[in-house]
Amino acid sequence: MRHVLVLPDRDAAEELAETLVERCGLAEEPQLVRDALAGEDDAEDAQWLVVVEDPDAAHDPAHLDALAAEYEGWREAE
Repeated sequence: MRHVLVLPDRDAAEELAETLVERCGLAEEPQLVRDALAGEDDAEDAQWLVVVEDPDAAHDPAHLDALAAEYEGWREAE
């Protein structure tokens, strides 16, 4: 299973990634991916994705939703 958390900017994504390692005990830091909005060339118009690999489905989606919301983001339903 993979959880994708969408954040409004890089700073928020980096902070959330650190928080996930601390609070959820992740073995490795989640992957950060810049996701440019369709049709936008400006670097300001980008979302950042925090990708959490969860092969054992050990992380509660509701908890990840709440953490993402703390940083003005959300968890993308797959």
